[in-house]
Amino acid sequence: MTIQGNLFILSAPSGAGKSSLISALLSDKNKNKVHRNMQVSVSHTTRAPRPGEVNGEHYHFVSVENFQQLIGKNAFYECAQVFDNYYGTSEAAIDAQLAQGIDVFLDIDWQGAQQVRQRKPDVTTIFIAPPSREELEKRLRKRGQDSDEVIASRMAQAQSECSHYHEFDYIIVNDDFTQALNDLNSIVISQSLKTTQQTEKHQSLFTQLLANK
Repeated sequence: MTIQGNLFILSAPSGAGKSSLISALLSDKNKNKVHRNMQVSVSHTTRAPRPGEVNGEHYHFVSVENFQQLIGKNAFYECAQVFDNYYGTSEAAIDAQLAQGIDVFLDIDWQGAQQVRQRKPDVTTIFIAPPSREELEKRLRKRGQDSDEVIASRMAQAQSECSHYHEFDYIIVNDDFTQALNDLNSIVISQSLKTTQQTEKHQSLFTQLLANK
């Protein structure tokens, strides 16, 4: 019997370490700790592939016409237009993975989280917060990729993101990376131990325990 997987949303301001935590969570070494089949959702997008990106692995690259048709069919758990491009999370693809017992992780912002929560109230939402404004700015500058103007914009956006922290089920403050990863592991494991999942997994056990002799 295949036990239904769990759906997780991870949101965070840029520089909080969300991508690094997701990468570490899904590493082979970490999977041996949590004993779960886990996968990051592959979103649909209308933007062109960047060098090295593979269709179906990094994104599902589709035309604007095709994306709009999918919107018309109500096919997305969440979708958004960012500048001239569309991004979205396929409901059918996610549900198929969950039905296979795979825990699926969505890397989306608070707006996307709101959309998913409306359609799937049992989704587990996690907000990754930086330990301070100063540390967040330090991390952004350490990348060495952005101008002062871009960093100022990212800091303003981070404040907007953080204003929605209370909408999430869990909050992880990524001060010490190892501890933050342990916290994330704990959340994943705790969801697999919920009564609904344990009842399904150990149905024969409880049938035996409650049987009249």
